[in-house]
Amino acid sequence: MNLTSLIYRIISLLVAIIPHEVAHGYAAYLLGDDTAKSEGRLSLNPLNHLDPVGLLSMVVLKIGWAKAVPINPYKFKGNRKASTILVSIAGVCANFLMALIFGIAFIFSYMNNWAITPLFSEILWYNVMLGVFNLVPLPPLDGSKVVASLLPEKLEFYFYKYEKYFYFVLIILLFSGVVNRVIAPIIFKIIELIVSLGFKLYGI
Repeated sequence: MNLTSLIYRIISLLVAIIPHEVAHGYAAYLLGDDTAKSEGRLSLNPLNHLDPVGLLSMVVLKIGWAKAVPINPYKFKGNRKASTILVSIAGVCANFLMALIFGIAFIFSYMNNWAITPLFSEILWYNVMLGVFNLVPLPPLDGSKVVASLLPEKLEFYFYKYEKYFYFVLIILLFSGVVNRVIAPIIFKIIELIVSLGFKLYGI
């Protein structure tokens, strides 16, 4: 990896991770939980969100993490379960929105032979990847909170009580390649659809 590629990857990760985390916090704030706001997590400042080890892991291994946005579901004004689901999918929605924006930017950049085209391509890929990956229904990913919120309260309690054990399941599935085999076709299909839309907007 040359220096330019490294810089592009770091920028792409920031554009994927920060809106994802801010979206969680802002959705929670709109639903009555001011925990993230009070801790300064609604900021776009990367230093408020990044875990150095998680970022390094993502750059090197393409598997990493950010500092989780603090959420207190018992502060939600409405239904706790429904609000938890909304907050959980907010980050994924932010990633898909960023993917759409930069996917279209990628096509316009590509068609006009701009030097920044590879950066837009990388941002598109990381946002789709992060959005799809977080839908995997295993802790600590967002999809697990959606599943837990759909369970009866007693089962939800046990789900969260033993969720740390699911971390090992996720790690095993990641390094065995199972997760990649499942989500890779979904990632490429979404990218294909976004790129196709970009070409249509460009008039091709």
